[in-house]
Amino acid sequence: MLVLDSLTLELESTAGLVNILRGIDLEVGRGETVSVVGPSGSGKSSMMMVIGGLERPTAGRVRVAGNDLGAMGEDALALFRRAHLGIVFQNFHLVPTMTALENVAIPLEFGGSADAFDRAATNLEAVGLGHRLTHYPGQLSGGEQQRVAMARAFAGGPDLILADEPTGNLDGKTGGHIVDLMFRLSADNGATLMLITHDERLAARCARRVHLVDGRIVDDSATTPVRQAV
Repeated sequence: MLVLDSLTLELESTAGLVNILRGIDLEVGRGETVSVVGPSGSGKSSMMMVIGGLERPTAGRVRVAGNDLGAMGEDALALFRRAHLGIVFQNFHLVPTMTALENVAIPLEFGGSADAFDRAATNLEAVGLGHRLTHYPGQLSGGEQQRVAMARAFAGGPDLILADEPTGNLDGKTGGHIVDLMFRLSADNGATLMLITHDERLAARCARRVHLVDGRIVDDSATTPVRQAV
């Protein structure tokens, strides 16, 4: 599903050139659940941005679902993300002037889906929000907003789900419910899940743990997944 080959990312800052990722090599199989852990500034979110085609690497190769992202222009990358990726952010990233239904349906409609709103409603029902279709983000709790974001991420039937600190803005109990839902949806859809987190308890939910420090992988090992909510 995912191949990173000698991946390097360097960015300019006021202090000069900063080495964010320093030669990352990683392979992830279809259907795997993988946590990416490490201290703040270790490169976790930057790696996700590169995998999602939202940031261009300085050097190295990224292949997702058999596609070489480096060979794609911006329009092709947008189409690729729509067809193959689902992304869940810590801050939800919902459009505040759109209802829950519209937030999930619009990306499907842009992708040419004739039944975008029906599919959006089905996915919102799957995350327990069938009764909130016409509510705006400002009328929803944090947990409900993250459910909308997950419905949007899974609506297109993605091959790969990237989740960056998806419970970071939620209380422990709500976050646990969100994690349970995310793993269930990934399993039901046969999607690969890559979960970026600083929380070791959340990382323990995945079958594999990748540890980043200073832009390098220092450990990549199988784990025994813990099933209960964190």
